[in-house]
Amino acid sequence: MRRIVAGAGLAAALALGGSPAARASDHLDTPSVIADPRADIGDIFAWTSPDGRQLNLVMTIVGHSFSDKHQYRFHIDSGPRFGETKATTSITCGFAGAETRCEAGQTDSLRGDASRPAGVEGRNRRFRVFAGLRDDPFFNNVRGTRDAYNVAADAIKQGAAVDAAGCPGFEAATSRTILERWRMTEGGPAKNLLAGWTPASLVISVDLEVVNRGGGMLAVWADTTVGGQRIDRMGRPLTGNALLATLGPGEVSDDLKERYNQATPATSDAFIPEIEKSLGLYDGLDGRCGDQLLADPSGPPPSTSRYLPMAILLADDRLWINTKSSRCTQFFAVELAELAGRSALRGDCGGRTPNHDAVDVYRSLLVNGAVSGVDDGVDRDDREHSLEAFPFLAPPAPAPAP
Repeated sequence: MRRIVAGAGLAAALALGGSPAARASDHLDTPSVIADPRADIGDIFAWTSPDGRQLNLVMTIVGHSFSDKHQYRFHIDSGPRFGETKATTSITCGFAGAETRCEAGQTDSLRGDASRPAGVEGRNRRFRVFAGLRDDPFFNNVRGTRDAYNVAADAIKQGAAVDAAGCPGFEAATSRTILERWRMTEGGPAKNLLAGWTPASLVISVDLEVVNRGGGMLAVWADTTVGGQRIDRMGRPLTGNALLATLGPGEVSDDLKERYNQATPATSDAFIPEIEKSLGLYDGLDGRCGDQLLADPSGPPPSTSRYLPMAILLADDRLWINTKSSRCTQFFAVELAELAGRSALRGDCGGRTPNHDAVDVYRSLLVNGAVSGVDDGVDRDDREHSLEAFPFLAPPAPAPAP
């Protein structure tokens, strides 16, 4: 019954006054992190080093400093293949004044001032940590996304039919307008909302042998905690902000995201029905229903479980990295190779590097099942980031001359 009424649920949410809230990847996603930005994870990145020896990790924090009351933790699950993990290693960092304190599982630890570009190396030389201000590598036309959502919401309010799986049947002209608005900022050229943003950045390079005890396939997520209470968590970009009550009222969205942040990837099945609803919306944005990645094409009539496989995948919100490869060119490469038959990507590490255009890839997969086709008009960051030279992220831009 839940899936049969999914389309009606989307229309009802809008009728009750829902308004789309397009935010950046995971920035400012709940009232809790808005009130405590030093616990707010903006993004995480994970990729293998070009020499194939290290896993590189980045966590950006929306607040411009770290808190001595918080813990900042990466969880690295490892296993022999995609979808099967057998061991977990956590890298946990805390702060006491200018001193950074980190532990890499039971293997290594460090203390020191990690704010210099070289960072601090562990006592056993198995990992290195930088903690300080860097340029935010996430680039996204947030205002264009909001405009695209508004066009879709207005069309649904005006009577666009929503099928049993939750996919709106937008007219061709509406779909063109949605995709055009997505590529613009307030009617003009697209702008990166986060240009010049300098979050507190936790950057780690750790030997693969420290984190791959279960096998060479890694699944990474991160969280922030205070007194053992999880405040924020993140794996893939956009899942919390883009797929929980996408067009729903603010209070509904806030409640879902608060509960989502307190869960873990292993306990997130409760969010699958809500993710299914949002996947239906995304699938219809190009005017075609059923072409989303992993969508069940059966019908007519449309299958009410059309979006269940993708919802299950995204609810387990971890970044997958194939450490047998040191070539990291495609966001979502591991999932596409394993679940969508893209065999050419089996030699790609996947994960997420600071240079991936993750926004366009993620949303294209949800709209048309390809890695391109939805373009927010911002194809690269304003600064250059390195995949090789620690601490990878560009330093803050110099202040303009008076």
